[in-house]
Amino acid sequence: MTLARLAARHGVATAHSPSEGVTVPVPDATVVAVLAALGVDAASPEAVAAALDAAERADRERLLPPTLVLHREEDGSGGTLRPPLDLPPGTRLRVTTEDGDVVDGGDWSGLPLGVHVVGAEAPDGRAATGTLIVSPARVPGPGRRAYGLLVQLYSLLSTRSWGMGDLGDLRELATWAGRTHGAGFVQVNPLHAGVPGAPSDPSPYRPSSRRFPDPVHLRIEEVPEYALVGAERREELDRILAEAAELRERVLGKGALIDRDAVWDVKRRALELVLGAVEPGPGRRADFHDFLAERGRALEDHATYQALAERHGHHWRSWPEELRTPRAAESAVRADPALAARVDFHCRLAWLTDRQLADAAAAAREAGMEVGIVHDLAVGVHPEGSDAWALQEAFAAGMSVGAPPDAFNSRGQDWGLPPWRPDALAAAGYAPYRGLLRELLRHAGALRIDHVMGLFRLWWVPEGREPTEGTYVRYDAEAMLAVLVLEAHRAGALVIGEDLGTVEPGVREELARRGVFGTSVLWFERDWAGTGRPLPAGEWRAECVATATTHDLPSTAARLSGEHVGLRHRLGLLAGDLERERAADAAETAEWLGLFERTGLLPEGPGDEEAEIRAVHRFLLATPARMVGVWLPDAVGDRRPQNLPGTWDEYPNWRLPLAGPDGQPLTLEQLAASPRAHALLRELRARTEGRGPSDGGGDARTAPPGARPV
Repeated sequence: MTLARLAARHGVATAHSPSEGVTVPVPDATVVAVLAALGVDAASPEAVAAALDAAERADRERLLPPTLVLHREEDGSGGTLRPPLDLPPGTRLRVTTEDGDVVDGGDWSGLPLGVHVVGAEAPDGRAATGTLIVSPARVPGPGRRAYGLLVQLYSLLSTRSWGMGDLGDLRELATWAGRTHGAGFVQVNPLHAGVPGAPSDPSPYRPSSRRFPDPVHLRIEEVPEYALVGAERREELDRILAEAAELRERVLGKGALIDRDAVWDVKRRALELVLGAVEPGPGRRADFHDFLAERGRALEDHATYQALAERHGHHWRSWPEELRTPRAAESAVRADPALAARVDFHCRLAWLTDRQLADAAAAAREAGMEVGIVHDLAVGVHPEGSDAWALQEAFAAGMSVGAPPDAFNSRGQDWGLPPWRPDALAAAGYAPYRGLLRELLRHAGALRIDHVMGLFRLWWVPEGREPTEGTYVRYDAEAMLAVLVLEAHRAGALVIGEDLGTVEPGVREELARRGVFGTSVLWFERDWAGTGRPLPAGEWRAECVATATTHDLPSTAARLSGEHVGLRHRLGLLAGDLERERAADAAETAEWLGLFERTGLLPEGPGDEEAEIRAVHRFLLATPARMVGVWLPDAVGDRRPQNLPGTWDEYPNWRLPLAGPDGQPLTLEQLAASPRAHALLRELRARTEGRGPSDGGGDARTAPPGARPV
């Protein structure tokens, strides 16, 4: 019981409930390992007793918690302070706002939104400081109902791409979708910086850094210095362009998979040539220096990691001792001109990528999009990547994020991503988290948060143990949400939470209270508390993005045809008999098609795939959902999933170009000319513009489809 008390004080669960009425104890060894990762020694009964005594003594002596949260209500008044202060009589309080203003006393009703410093002085001489986060009550919502496109950017090649989709393609897609079809947003996969070196991990959900975008997404020809390359270097540049054209042709014309490493190799050489041959003009140079000043140490650390990884490989724990922390590495950079030059090069890449992201965001707004570009925040980072190196104190060493066993995966999951330390975040006033959000929201009309339940708790798996031997660690959701709402408010951006999977009671309600949209996927929306049948359109929740599928699920064409069952069978992923699975899948599909027919959404009748896909989206638009997302492959009948959870080399995850029903790749230009895509998007526009924002709603009753691996 003493270990359980100590664990509870640090937010570490000693049991979990995989299903209603079932409680599974967590092994003591797991609890001890997780506490050790939080800096708490629980290796023996004596150590547990000492740690518990120290924690209780610290509570008695503490004047202020490290972080306080105050919500500003919608009427402008101050809300409840969390956690509430219990100070000795006569304690003096002083708040220094982020703008430098000083407010004495405990009346904080007039404090501005922001991240402030609060100080306390007790009559007995004790003093303390903490962080005070003053946050709006809710994230801003969309002005009107909107539909948009969901796309994995790498998969969308144009005739100008260098072997994978890029930010120029994103700008063109947003302009076309907004101007021609009245789309309100384009949601993309995470564009985070990938782990350097080859072969790299193609998953956008296991990045090196979530704070900076990957320059592999650059449109090289739109770097301003590109056009100024002189004749003496033009021949070399032309050879690189020929290689890029061959990469594009291999994917679009020869059936090759997208090769991110090959794309980056040619782009890196082109950028080295362009930036080495052309000195930016005074205005461009000033813009770059402003960027350096704004991004500060975070950018310097990221660029330093990139430069060191080129020389020593990305496994920073095996680097020379003097390079394993950012501050220690500073002297190495100063003493090595060649290394310093590479740091400068990577700073310039971050700047160029940021500016092209800004261009894409501006194009979306100019095209009339209600929301604009929706960026995606992955749940974590690679343990050997840039963020894990630069922010070592904020991550739990020897731990990995995953998912517990459930009805869909009896072995649980280990995603190989180190989790934030909740105690380190609180002690730092959530600065690492704040900085991350601020970077991602710079050019975002909305931010999608992968596995948004991680703001409340995460399943930690100790290194060397099976996912079944993990446990939940709780975060201060009040503070995490306050930071999220504050930064979204400052950016004028919406927030969308990916809340599929196992969700503990109360989480969806709290997210909705704070204005965070959920994610509702057609095939999972059933009346689970009653008949188990498809949930009628009017009973869906309003504050969500309603979609037919996601990047981890079958395309709608594959779902309607049942082809996804055969694919999983061929890869050995079916748990049961093939014919039984096919029959169950066909019955489920028939239920939905029957609902569409009865409600007049499928007047063509079943059997016409294009009509059925339109009916799916008519249904989504019949729900109260404020945002409706169209998986771009559904617009052209692509049958292949972009990612098939549970596979690695068995399936080409994250490497497939957009394709038609026959599997032949389609360019952005062919997409824009596709009669099939036009028919679907024309109807979506008409139905979206024909009705305003809905006030309808009701809570979605979503079956847990299983936590998604990265």
